[in-house]
Amino acid sequence: MKFKIKKVKFNSPTILTFAILSFVVLIIGYVTDGHFVLKYFSCYKGSLTSPLTYFRVISHVLGHANFQHWFYNMSLILVIGSMLEEKYGSIIMIESILITALVTGVINMLFFSTALLGASGIVFMMIVLGSISGIKEDGEIPLSFILVLLMYIGQEVYQGIFSNDNISQLTHIIGGFSGAILGFIYNAKNNTDNNLI
Repeated sequence: MKFKIKKVKFNSPTILTFAILSFVVLIIGYVTDGHFVLKYFSCYKGSLTSPLTYFRVISHVLGHANFQHWFYNMSLILVIGSMLEEKYGSIIMIESILITALVTGVINMLFFSTALLGASGIVFMMIVLGSISGIKEDGEIPLSFILVLLMYIGQEVYQGIFSNDNISQLTHIIGGFSGAILGFIYNAKNNTDNNLI
């Protein structure tokens, strides 16, 4: 049996566009010595009269400190996010990314004085959303979901208490909880829709 490649498919428009946009931001960041990313793609306390403040609350998920930071996040987002987009659709993935970005951005602005950037919260949202997507209509919760939640959220709590590595563990935790809440909402909606058929 011969294997023949006919064409390359743009299989996950939301996830691929997210990865491409964040790469463009990364390159411009390198060219501008980080100033572009700090001004437009980092979330920090700013004037509530400035439109940039509101833009940065969402846009910070596209900014990354360096190539290693970007590569780690995008490698996970491309794998997990593509599967989630296939299951839930592009609109729900856009919605999930925007909600997680908004929640993490607002909490960072309200309670912290540091600048927040990167898609780590999105990664954790997708990890938890992916593990929770197997919840059945009869209310059975997959053991894998419980283990993922304990492992990732537990690790972030531990890191937040015992390390000083400039990584926002709170963003990871919020992203994970966002994924859990969104997963329960999407599953409940899917189950309702299936019952109406």
